[in-house]
Amino acid sequence: MAIIVNAANPSGLLSEIKSAVSRGTVPTWSVDEDGDFTHSPEQWRLKAWFRPRLTASGIVFSILTPKGTNMSRTIYGTYHGRFIEMLLNHFDEKFQQAVATALPTQGDHVQG
Repeated sequence: MAIIVNAANPSGLLSEIKSAVSRGTVPTWSVDEDGDFTHSPEQWRLKAWFRPRLTASGIVFSILTPKGTNMSRTIYGTYHGRFIEMLLNHFDEKFQQAVATALPTQGDHVQG
């Protein structure tokens, strides 16, 4: 359950995303002191987080669930779909591809 984003400049893209979220240009996402992203509308706020990890070819956003909870399909689908939507709406010229995995991958924490 990760989002894999292929980009020529992964660190630059991640910096731009964090900056846009902090400025309010991307109003439905927030970033915490650990650098993790959460969806900020009240219905979805703090239901999960994406933790970014830079790779040579892009960024892997692993999903984390709150302690003591298990990831539901609804939260998974909403978070992944809306995060990719945000990337397409605001950063489409900064990456080549964004893919969501269907099942947990290394780095995901879906059971608390």
